[in-house]
Amino acid sequence: GATHAVVEITSEGVRQFRNAFLFLDGLIVTNISKEHIESHGSFENYIKAKHSIVKTLEKSPKKNRILVSNSDNEHTAAFLNAQIPHTVPFSKNDMQDITLKEACVLFTYKNILFEIPSPGIFSAMNALSAIKIAEHIGITLTVARDALKTMPQVKGRLEPVACGQSFSVIVDYAHTPDSLLALYDAFPNQKKVCVLGNTGGGRDTWKRPLMGTIADQNCDVVILTDEDPYDEDPEKILADMTADMKKEPLIILDRRTAIRTAFEKAPNNSVVLISGKGTDPYIMQKDGKKTPWSDSDVAREELGGLGFRG
Repeated sequence: GATHAVVEITSEGVRQFRNAFLFLDGLIVTNISKEHIESHGSFENYIKAKHSIVKTLEKSPKKNRILVSNSDNEHTAAFLNAQIPHTVPFSKNDMQDITLKEACVLFTYKNILFEIPSPGIFSAMNALSAIKIAEHIGITLTVARDALKTMPQVKGRLEPVACGQSFSVIVDYAHTPDSLLALYDAFPNQKKVCVLGNTGGGRDTWKRPLMGTIADQNCDVVILTDEDPYDEDPEKILADMTADMKKEPLIILDRRTAIRTAFEKAPNNSVVLISGKGTDPYIMQKDGKKTPWSDSDVAREELGGLGFRG
């Protein structure tokens, strides 16, 4: 049978023309959020970059093209007007009996129960978009259900670190307001101890107070730490984050110490959420200095230091 290659196309990639000469059969547009606005110049330019990905599908010579787009978001819903043979919306309303659990999310779609081995409503939405495009290319819902149930853990995305400790530890790449809120929403019933910084000294300054506010409103303990300051003063970055915070956060610049402190403060059955880096292999510092790094490895080492060996 035919094979299908799957490619992720980002708005940043569009600025570098990485979508040129791709002849798409289908496209999923998941969401629009204010990421990388400074590099695009404005939110309007960012939307245009996303729209040019849709244009790539419009211009593709493939016959049976499909666009699957999130109709819950006004910007992505507008893409459904594109000149493409098949435009298919996906929405939270397409799913019934959504059940959020610590390690997975369950929902019913067309009377079939899907279990996604990753928590959070956004995991369900991402799965639903894939299910919709799978239906179009002839993959049955039962095959999709079985495939999704055994989906492997993605490193750095809601990645659990389990060493037998009495609280959960999750490492996640969330580094934008939307993704940070989605991460916290994935754990609605647990006390949250949150370790975060603000990726990218010298850019995306608009989101710093917003990230601080989201952590302030959703976490029981907030620990602000170093992420990728580049040539900017890391203390200034964290001061920007605290501008609108109501509760006093802990500020621990050394990221390893911040992670260890989070573990020491974590109550039983709580969740420690270490966000911002995911699998990023370095902390980027001034004068081009790069410190090798892994949030999950450091978390494992610090849990071991506290006597948890898994």
